[in-house]
Amino acid sequence: MENTYCKFANAQEESNVHSVYHNTEYGFPILDDDQLFGRLILEINQAGLSWNTILNKKENFKKAYSNFSITSVANYTGTDRARLLSDAGIIRNILKVNAAIHNAQQILQLQNSYGSFKAWLDANHPLSKAEWVKLFKKTFKFTGGEITNEFLMSTGYLKGAHHESCPIYPIVLAKRPMWASNPD
Repeated sequence: MENTYCKFANAQEESNVHSVYHNTEYGFPILDDDQLFGRLILEINQAGLSWNTILNKKENFKKAYSNFSITSVANYTGTDRARLLSDAGIIRNILKVNAAIHNAQQILQLQNSYGSFKAWLDANHPLSKAEWVKLFKKTFKFTGGEITNEFLMSTGYLKGAHHESCPIYPIVLAKRPMWASNPD
């Protein structure tokens, strides 16, 4: 196995946040819109920081952002924004907080048009990484190339979350990630 996240995560203790995330979430398809939105929030907040920081604060994010409820976050007011910016349990960055609220509002519009956020993602699959980045930049805030790539890899839309020799690879493959329906 190459020097990959798989190698790193598999070398950790079973209870380590990286090992748990790698073995139970990373690359696995997500069917629920709120969970997809939650992953997008985490990926956006990771920008410029270590993934370790985000994984250790994951439950804080979930609580701070109303259990990742798209409808709730889309309706956040200035009071909610101030609450988030004063919450030491999450990343207090106004651009990232504003992006979460804006993106929730965008997802509500996608749900209106497509029935769900997942259906919108499915309708646009398969796109190349560059096409996905262009689409995400047009649709959302704070979604550059790396964030878009990691979001799509971590949710099963783009291949690459696990090395083929990783013991988790066949488990993810059995869950039928979208990339497997149209392999490169």
